[in-house]
Amino acid sequence: MGAHESMEHAEHAEHASGSNKKIALLIAVIALFLAFSETLGKGAQTEAISKNVEASNLWAFFQAKSIRRTVVQATAEHAKLSMGTVGDDAAKAALQKQIDDWNKTAQRYRSEPETGEGSEELAKRAKHAEHQRDEATAKYHHYEIASAAFQIGIVLASATIITGMIVLAWVSGILAIAGIGITALGLYAPHLLHLH
Repeated sequence: MGAHESMEHAEHAEHASGSNKKIALLIAVIALFLAFSETLGKGAQTEAISKNVEASNLWAFFQAKSIRRTVVQATAEHAKLSMGTVGDDAAKAALQKQIDDWNKTAQRYRSEPETGEGSEELAKRAKHAEHQRDEATAKYHHYEIASAAFQIGIVLASATIITGMIVLAWVSGILAIAGIGITALGLYAPHLLHLH
C-alpha cells in the first residue's frame, strides 16, 4: 500500500469517525427526548387513572346522596298523606315538624355548597374529574406516539452507522422533530389532534 493510498484510507477513516460522532450525538439527543416523553407519558397515565378513580368515587357518592334524598322525600310525602288521619293537633304539629325536617334534609342532599357534598356539587366535581381524566388520557396518547417516533428515530440513526446511508439519519432527524412536535401538542394542546 502506497503513501497516497494510506493517506486516503486515513482520511476516509477520519471522515467516517466524524460522521459516526455526529450520528452518536443525534442518537443521544433523540434518547434525551425519548426520556422526556416517556416520563411525561407515565405521569399522564397515572393522572388519568387517578382522575378516573376520583370520578367513579364521586359518582358513587352522588348516587348514594340521590337514593337518600329519594327515600327521605318519599317518607315525607307518605307522612303528608297520613296527616289527615291524625286527629290530635299536637301530633299533627309534631308530624308537620318532622315533614319539614325531612324536606330540609332532602334539600341538603340535593345542594350543600358549604361542604360540596350535595348531589349537585358532587355531579359538578365528578364531571370536572372526568374532564381532567380525558385531558390526561389525550396527553398520554400524544406522548406514546412521540415515544414511538423517537424510538424509530434511534433505530434509523443506529442503522446509519452500520449501513453508511445518510438518508436514514435525515429520516431519523425528521422523526425526532415530529416527536418533539407531538410532545409539545401533548403538553399544550392535547385535544387539537384526536389520536385515540
